[in-house]
Amino acid sequence: MPLGLIALAIGGFGIGLTEFVIMGLLPEVATDFGVSEAEAGWFISGYALAVVVGALGLTAATTRLPRKPVLMGLLGLFIAGNALSALATTYEAMMAGRVVAALCHGAFFGIGSVVAARLVAPEKAAGAIAIMFTGLTAANVLGVPFGTFIGQQFGWRSTFWAISAIGVVALIGIAALVPATRNGDAPAPSLRRELAAFRSGQVWLSLTVTVLGFGGMFGAFTYIAYTLTEVGGFGSDAVPWLLVLFGAGLVVGNWIGGRLADRAIDRTLVGFLTALTTVLVAFGLLASNQIATIVLLVLMGGFGFGTVPGLQSRIMRYAPDAPTLASGANIGAFNLGNALGAWAGGLAITAGLGYASPMFVGAGITAAALVVMIVAAAAARRIPRASVAREASGQAPASESRQVATAQR
Repeated sequence: MPLGLIALAIGGFGIGLTEFVIMGLLPEVATDFGVSEAEAGWFISGYALAVVVGALGLTAATTRLPRKPVLMGLLGLFIAGNALSALATTYEAMMAGRVVAALCHGAFFGIGSVVAARLVAPEKAAGAIAIMFTGLTAANVLGVPFGTFIGQQFGWRSTFWAISAIGVVALIGIAALVPATRNGDAPAPSLRRELAAFRSGQVWLSLTVTVLGFGGMFGAFTYIAYTLTEVGGFGSDAVPWLLVLFGAGLVVGNWIGGRLADRAIDRTLVGFLTALTTVLVAFGLLASNQIATIVLLVLMGGFGFGTVPGLQSRIMRYAPDAPTLASGANIGAFNLGNALGAWAGGLAITAGLGYASPMFVGAGITAAALVVMIVAAAAARRIPRASVAREASGQAPASESRQVATAQR
């Protein structure tokens, strides 16, 4: 395994920690700045919106630049944003730090996915992307509980200083371990060629599956604490440990999903989305059973995050001449899905349907993703293999064309 993948995974770990650890520290942050829980919640919402902006804006702005220096620059932005958060003395300064750190999120994973895929043979691209995203899953399993503990023991600012240090380690690792160039790379990137990727129907179908697939999982997961305590009867002190189990499911699902997607992307995505829909329905029906809840929580994480390597690899393969912006757009789509799911699940609770209702809402959204994925897979099979690359923008490198052909199987 190329050591550069480890450096990318460390960067993903730090970025994932920045995104999610604030949830465990929100009460301390709100108290320190003298704001309500709702106002403090904008540190989460503002971050998500900035991710979407950065995923498209920064990726487009850096399209013509060499990818390794861009990744290093993005990590510099990440370090600065977290340092600003740690030093913030006002609500506005803290929000600025969150936004600055978030701007690098989408671009890092978008560009990093391209770099990771080209560190290995074409047939192992999805597995390489999965390794990079392992950092994000590890942030949920280990980083968030540990980061919350540090913040509660030594003050929430100490957590952001620790995250800044992780960013420095990732920056050094990428500088030392990620090669600047690689034989067989595509021609110099062009923004016009990158934008041309969005003429591909398969790119839009892939983005739609990403929004709906992740929207379904996060429609359920956003309110999981209420489901566990109010329906499942667990004590609030058990919730962090149950979320560790969910995170363990993320790690296993990400790894298995990457390996299976290297063999057959479309079949893997159809299978995982079918399984996730089934798990969410079962969770809604059995949420009052604690043993079933534990099992289904792990499966929800596994099948939900198991789609990530395939979704990220698929959009790159259907934009073979312009993977960078399409990949960044897919990261933005993940975050749009998070927002969609949280909004829809919240509507169900507000309507008085109960704390298990987000599970059924999530199942409905995931089922919609499954329908779109089936349509996309059927359409892909009708595209002659010799013209798949032209379906995106034309004249793809031969190695990339073979990757797209693999995606159709």
